[in-house]
Amino acid sequence: MPNSLARKFQQWVSAKLDLPEDVFMDIPRLTMIGHLHLYIENHSGLLSFSPDEIRVLLKHNHGQMIIKGKDFVIKTILPEELLLEGTIEMVKFIKE
Repeated sequence: MPNSLARKFQQWVSAKLDLPEDVFMDIPRLTMIGHLHLYIENHSGLLSFSPDEIRVLLKHNHGQMIIKGKDFVIKTILPEELLLEGTIEMVKFIKE
């Protein structure tokens, strides 16, 4: 219950200050360019990597993200940002 109340408060503050929720609440932000590039912001780290599947841990109990496809290459990896290149076939969120 406290997490729910805190989340509602953050959403209210975000709306009142006219700030995007992804910036204020550290929720993941994805930018896809076709099916070839995926830019992920606000993550907590890479859980696994193979040329066909990547698992990314999301911040603040948002779970995990699974990306499936082919020929994956990590072009950039920073503490909270990741740029993935390859053929992206699926992006799935798993709430833990």
